[in-house]
This record gives sequence, C-alpha cells and structure tokens, in this order.
Amino acid sequence: MDKVFENTKNRMEKCLDSLERDYATVRAGRANPNVLNNVVVEYYGTPTPLNQMAAVSAPEPRLLVVQPWDASTLKEIEKAINVADIGINPQNDGKVIRLSFPQMTEEDRKRLVKEISKRAEEAKVAIRNIRRDSMDDIKKLKKNNEITEDDQKDAEKELQDITDKYIKSVDDMNNKKEEEILSI
Repeated sequence: MDKVFENTKNRMEKCLDSLERDYATVRAGRANPNVLNNVVVEYYGTPTPLNQMAAVSAPEPRLLVVQPWDASTLKEIEKAINVADIGINPQNDGKVIRLSFPQMTEEDRKRLVKEISKRAEEAKVAIRNIRRDSMDDIKKLKKNNEITEDDQKDAEKELQDITDKYIKSVDDMNNKKEEEILSI
C-alpha cells in the first residue's frame, strides 16, 4: 500500500512542477528571462533552446537583453522570438536583442489572471484524476484480499488527505501568481 501512496505523491508532485514551469513562462509585466524558456532556434538545422545559444539578462525591470554567444545567430534568434509569439517585438541592434516589456493594462492583467486560474483548475483536475487512479488501486488490493476493509477505509482517508494537500499547493501557487500579476 505504501507503493500506492508513493506513486500518488510522485505523480502529484509532477503536476505541481508542470504548473510551476507553466507559470514561469507567463508574462506578468516585468521582464522575466523564463518567458523565453520555450523559444527554440534553428541552429544549423537543429532545433536548439535559446538558453543554450545566448545569455539572457534583465538589466532593468521592463527590459530583457539576449546576448548570443555566436553573433552570426542573431537573425535566427530574432526570428525564433517572433515565432514564439510572446507578445513582444525584439529590437536587434546587431550585437544584442532587446525585449522591452510594455506596462500592462488593467484589462490585460484581468485576462491573464483568468488564464492562470484556468491552468490551476486543469492542474487540480489532473490531481483528482491521479487520486481516482490510486483509489482504484486500493479497491483492487481489497478485491484481491491483500488488505482488510478497515485498511481500505484508512487508505482512502490518507489518499484524500494527500490530495487535499496538493490541491492547497496549487491554490497557493495560483494566489501567489495572481498577486504578482495584479501588483503594479
């Protein structure tokens, strides 16, 4: 039965990690290098993540600077940023690419809060699906007479406690990100 709980926790932890990575790419009005995590550049015919081709820094709160290690890749990097559709036009000065983050409007912030809330709800659904799978595993153990009915009840209660803990973590992450977006 410990195996069931361990598997459940591992899978739920992966849901949280996925949500955290997802939230890191959300543009919240401030320059955040993680916004470029999903940018992939064609480098000699090979799709290469931007962070393996250039240094990304945030010298000012609303500015990102992309400094490629190979200056000949500047055009490809600029093209990849445009294709990634992060909502910012890159400015190429021949040596570096600058991304200026505009001030977000109240409407943009509210739209973004709805979007991240939707992602949080999807994570909660995934966690509940994991709980359902684990409940099925516990019922199979009972059906095969590997555990008693009391053990089954205890296991189901513990599984619910684990689920509640992870749902609360999702809510906490969501509230923190909402606060970040709504702060000016």
